[in-house]
Amino acid sequence: MRKRVVLGTLGLVAAAVAAVAQAPAPAHTITTPESLVWGPGPPALPKGMTVAVLAGNPAQPGPYTLRAKLPAGYTIPPHWHPTDENLTVLSGEMMVGMGESIDAASMQTMGAGSYAVMPSPMRHYVRTKTDVLLQVHGTGPFTITYVNAADDPRSAAPAAK
Repeated sequence: MRKRVVLGTLGLVAAAVAAVAQAPAPAHTITTPESLVWGPGPPALPKGMTVAVLAGNPAQPGPYTLRAKLPAGYTIPPHWHPTDENLTVLSGEMMVGMGESIDAASMQTMGAGSYAVMPSPMRHYVRTKTDVLLQVHGTGPFTITYVNAADDPRSAAPAAK
């Protein structure tokens, strides 16, 4: 009786291995800077940023990677995310601070090659010193909650016509 159980289990394992071996491999993808499609940043972030999605969909569950171009002097007020946010500065200089209000004296400068992880739900904020090319990756959906609701660009009154 015991032999039958072991052989049955081995049969299931062999069937699972065969199924995996027959599954198509994910497509190999290479993205060059010239192939990126840039567009405006999401409405949840202040105007002026442009983004290009490299992989995944930041609005959906699952991993994503994007690039963002932030102009000099660009500020993202104190906010937090329900998932970890990973930042890599590819070019330029920006400052990052932690807390519920901007304290310029405590901000740390991140230059090209710098990396930061903002674990959920750490309150943080960003200000660029120069134009910045930033790579962001994490697990979606990407959402942002501002510490001060008045800082949220989605709640700004529509412009008068």
